Amino acid sequence: MIVDRYNRVHDYLRISLTDRCNLRCFYCMPEESYDFAPMKHLMSATELEIIAGHFVRLGVNKIRLTGGEPMVRSDFGDIILRLAKLPVSLHITTNALLLDRYFDVLRKARIGTLNISLDTLSAEKFKRLTRRDKFDLTMRNIHMALQQGFQVKINMVVMRDFNEDEILDFVAWTKEESLDVRFIEFMPFEGNKWTSNQVFSLKEIVSLVESKHKIQVIEGSLHDTAKHYKVSGHKGRFSVISTMSAPFCEGCNRLRLTADGKMKNCLFSKNESDLLSALRDGLPLEPLILQNISTKAEKLGGQFSVDFSKLKQESLKNRSMISIGG
Repeated sequence: MIVDRYNRVHDYLRISLTDRCNLRCFYCMPEESYDFAPMKHLMSATELEIIAGHFVRLGVNKIRLTGGEPMVRSDFGDIILRLAKLPVSLHITTNALLLDRYFDVLRKARIGTLNISLDTLSAEKFKRLTRRDKFDLTMRNIHMALQQGFQVKINMVVMRDFNEDEILDFVAWTKEESLDVRFIEFMPFEGNKWTSNQVFSLKEIVSLVESKHKIQVIEGSLHDTAKHYKVSGHKGRFSVISTMSAPFCEGCNRLRLTADGKMKNCLFSKNESDLLSALRDGLPLEPLILQNISTKAEKLGGQFSVDFSKLKQESLKNRSMISIGG
């Protein structure tokens, strides 16, 4: 097992397939002219399969593929079918722009749940946020996924004075559709111009929904990153990922592998272990994995506290969100 010094067992691995994306969301990608990593610096499909296999032998039983946008890789279908052979529960996070190309592959890989990033229900806001005019295509593919029987989770990053006024609209979406809308507190990363007053907190989100609806709390599990709720009479539910105001580090079971093969033991960790270079040099990976987890901080990468009001984004030592993986 992969166990840290706080006795947390880590059995969930998030793998970024690429830092490339077909959108340019300002909270994720610092600039339009972002310098993407050359393909030779990224893990190949074979290298991904080998490295993932090492984690599985150490006890990982859940893998999520992220990006950037994972589907922009030309070998995405090959990668997902390779990983589907491992004894794990396989998941994916996507912006849905290319989703219609891969429904058959996803079914073949036994992926039943799709996490889809969508931060607004306004075409104008979508264009402003993503710097791309792709709202209609995104919504078409989301509805197609629902029609084809996939369980859909919508990930909405809530930013004060930008889209918090749409929270009730997203909740209304759960009335007739059996989907899970997940509101995510805005988090700081290199270059995303985060400030503490942009965070719309768990308490504020729940209070806003309660001002309109009667809600019930849904009990979660130890490893949940989200706190779950349901509006009476709605088919779906909503959840809040409260990284900033009420972090869930106590039950953390997650590890991260960046597209260039670096292991991070926390989204906010400063230190990384270069597994890809070790693999290419013929060195054993498992000692590196276990050494990395032994340095995991108790909370939030050891970089800040739950009181984030005085936190300055530029004081954090970390990558941009797109180079870490969603």
